[in-house]
Amino acid sequence: MNNPIVDKSLDFAVRIVRFARVIKSRKEFELAKQVLRSGTSIGANVAESQRAQGDKDFLAKMYVAAKEASETEYWLKLLRKADIITDVEYQSLNNDLNEIVKLLMSITKRLEDKIKQAKS
Repeated sequence: MNNPIVDKSLDFAVRIVRFARVIKSRKEFELAKQVLRSGTSIGANVAESQRAQGDKDFLAKMYVAAKEASETEYWLKLLRKADIITDVEYQSLNNDLNEIVKLLMSITKRLEDKIKQAKS
């Protein structure tokens, strides 16, 4: 069964792994490490959410994935503003990241509404 957030977050993680290699080749080892950690953590948390123990656990994992996406966005902006990556590199990764953020926001909003309705 296809799951867009699982698929997109895994594909993004693969891109980030490759991207970190490029950043390392530019001798930016610490920044490469940071973007690698946060960028791959999005998909790791999404994957973990697939075995969540109920809606609240699932929601918590999705929130962590969203936080990691925000951190990744920060590192990408920093890399661009510091002229370590090009506009093209930044835009390509940021476009994919924005798609993931939109999916995470939709998933968390829908589940929050479901949980609130169940309490009513």
